Amino acid sequence: MKHLLLLAGVLVSSLLANAQPTNSSSRPDSPDQFLGYKIGERFTPHHRVLAYAEQIARQMPNRVKLLPYGTTHEGRQLMAVAVASEANMARLEEIRTNNLKRIGMQEGQPSSTPQLPIAWLSYNVHGNEAVSSEAFMEVLYRLLNPTDAVSQKIMNTTVVILDPGLNPDGHDRYVNWYNQMMGQNPDPTPFAREHVEPWPGGRYTHYLFDPNRDWAWQTQEITQQRMALYQQWMPHLHGDFHEMGVESPYYFAPSAKPYHEDITPFQRQFQQTIGQYCSRYFDRNGWLYYTRERFDLFYPSYGDTYPTYNGAIGMTYEQGGNSRAGLAIQKNDGDTLTLRQRIDHHYVASIATLESVADRPAEVVKEFGQFFDKSRNTPIGPYKAYVVKTNGDAGRLKALQQLLDRNKITYGYAGKAQTLAGFNYTSQKTDKSVSVAAEDMVISAYQPKSTLLKILFEPNSNLEDSATYDITAWSLPYAFGLQTYGVTTRLTPVATSPATSKSASTAATKPYAYIVRWQSLPAVQFLAGAMKQKVRVRAAEKPFELEDKTYPSGTLIVTRAGNERFGDRFDAIVQAEASKVGADITPVQTGFVAKGSDFGSDFVTGLKAPRVALVIGDGTPPPSAGEVWHFFDQELNYPITLIDGNTLANVEWSKLDVLILPTNYNYGRFLNDRVLASIKEWVRSGGKLIAMERAASFLAGKDGFDLKEKEEKAKDKSKEKGTPVDSLKVYGDRERTAISDDIPGSIYRVNIDTSHPLGFGLTGGYYTLIQNAFNFDFLKDGWNVGYLKGDNYIAGFSGKNAKEKLKNTLLMGVQDYGRGSIVYLADDPLFRGFWYNGKLLFGNAVFMVGN
Repeated sequence: MKHLLLLAGVLVSSLLANAQPTNSSSRPDSPDQFLGYKIGERFTPHHRVLAYAEQIARQMPNRVKLLPYGTTHEGRQLMAVAVASEANMARLEEIRTNNLKRIGMQEGQPSSTPQLPIAWLSYNVHGNEAVSSEAFMEVLYRLLNPTDAVSQKIMNTTVVILDPGLNPDGHDRYVNWYNQMMGQNPDPTPFAREHVEPWPGGRYTHYLFDPNRDWAWQTQEITQQRMALYQQWMPHLHGDFHEMGVESPYYFAPSAKPYHEDITPFQRQFQQTIGQYCSRYFDRNGWLYYTRERFDLFYPSYGDTYPTYNGAIGMTYEQGGNSRAGLAIQKNDGDTLTLRQRIDHHYVASIATLESVADRPAEVVKEFGQFFDKSRNTPIGPYKAYVVKTNGDAGRLKALQQLLDRNKITYGYAGKAQTLAGFNYTSQKTDKSVSVAAEDMVISAYQPKSTLLKILFEPNSNLEDSATYDITAWSLPYAFGLQTYGVTTRLTPVATSPATSKSASTAATKPYAYIVRWQSLPAVQFLAGAMKQKVRVRAAEKPFELEDKTYPSGTLIVTRAGNERFGDRFDAIVQAEASKVGADITPVQTGFVAKGSDFGSDFVTGLKAPRVALVIGDGTPPPSAGEVWHFFDQELNYPITLIDGNTLANVEWSKLDVLILPTNYNYGRFLNDRVLASIKEWVRSGGKLIAMERAASFLAGKDGFDLKEKEEKAKDKSKEKGTPVDSLKVYGDRERTAISDDIPGSIYRVNIDTSHPLGFGLTGGYYTLIQNAFNFDFLKDGWNVGYLKGDNYIAGFSGKNAKEKLKNTLLMGVQDYGRGSIVYLADDPLFRGFWYNGKLLFGNAVFMVGN
């Protein structure tokens, strides 16, 4: 089989031949020389890929600069590489800062030197799409060829930044596995073990998040660190390199529809330009490719859309192969696809893309500058500012501010009380008299990041085509549960809030208790931290009033009584836990309330620190389990036991209090009658089962579980119009017909019973992001805590059949079962880690329900 790999490298066109050195003394080490094997003969671990870049930087310090920007969760180095001509490298920092000054993201005036475009190519965001890290080494080597005319043109006109591996933990998870599976020769047989990657695969981060959907939200450490570097450069072009199914040919720009309406004409046109350059090279080599299908430009958190909404030309590149392809695999047409071929395709597409910019640097820089000029002076969209009410919930506001900070979106405060007209996100209507308080947060549309701001805050994104690749709604006011108004009046925010900060207690005596409002994530984090410290915490089942303040259901009460064993350390421990997570804590001198239940009442319940487990493994979409794991491990810092689904029959149930079932397609195998019987007996004895999405669907209708699917109503055919011929389906319309049942990600307003522990703290309303049109009936004997009425639709695409299913449907319910509880969650409240409002809801499910 080795001869196939070598032959593939020999047969490619003159483009590849031009990359070979004519004078070895004028060139740095080739990848083959450094690695000791030919690129394409095996997969290269991440540290060796970086070691090659480091070697090149040592050999050509006047042309190559390393840009280390952090480490992964598992301790691997994150690093980008800047490449330029010697003259341009000498003024690299000037080029970078001039770019930021020209677009208003750094103070000062740029120098008079002509600005060069900055082109950034990102490889291997999905770790098991490992071919692009191999291609990186060849691209780097090619750009440094002093005798190659294309490379010299690129280097003289452009600063190139190459990131060899955006997801090193996932990359090495795949590469280490594959290198263990391979023999002396690759086996192209499609069902050979080297083509069947085990769960969870290398696609995802350490916590099983998809990093290519995290660009805007920045929930993962690798994204946060990379985006900090990205904001320091703000490239004019960004290419994002991927792989897809083995049978697919190569994909490059132009992208598929829908394009977001705010993508500029120039950005749309340059998609076409990129396609023309890539096709020229691919045609010359006789390689198959396609464009304008599947991969659209809409969802704002991808590696092509996020740069686009930040003024750049953003594109996705997809090579057939993915983890299945290995070193060689036989396709359905009988041809053998090799790693060498896949590398060639990404390598050529990289050079073609860079050449398209190098041929029109002035135009690229000019259009980029005009994008930001318009953002600062005549921003798009109907709203000139957004007003976010503080409403005494610092946790939600701080979380939103952190997201804005990471995206370099500036904000401030109203500074004075005023009344304005504005769009009310809650009512979805224009309010002619919005009361703006001096301490309310104001985000002006007149800023460099105005387009990104508009897209992240738009109440309902306009879809030009409903066949889209990802979710179709994401509006941040709904995700964060913050009362927000879009105003048509230009507001200039002040830098600091005029609100007076809450001072610490000055009481002469030690407080009787401490109170923490149960209203956002910091309260959940405080509870988790206090429980780890073995502090006894109580929760008010009903609202109460004390010292002229009103507190909602779920409010945490930490009394000195019951915590006497801490002695004089009690106050310091409680205050330290609150400070650590930014929870507002109020000391009080009495447990005698003006309204509601006193602190010793049966309606003020002692909370037990639960022992929590999560089912994980085969059949589980990794992000579904990863979101829960990350929530406990990183956001709550609370212990959680991960249980492989195959071992459920061996669990010692007496050692668990809570079992979480994320979406899984194999529950029919894991949860057989014997295991389900054990779980039900455990719940009956006081355990709590939380079933999410397809896990809830799996349990629906089974013995002992009250959740049921709604019965389908028989159609009255007498009311159908037209003839039988009119109802015949057209094959060419099959995709359009299918999406009538789809709901790829739409926002719905949920009716919530806030008196139930599952609804505690959600008094401001709750919005959910629905991705599956589950058709659950209301619980007859249980608690229907969250549900949809006739039409609770807010934003995004919902097929007509899906919309119909979601009418009068249960989304969140609790079934009492013996001394325990079963919590049904039809959607995912922790979706991609950015749906902030869902974190309180999930905290309710874990810590409040059943207590």
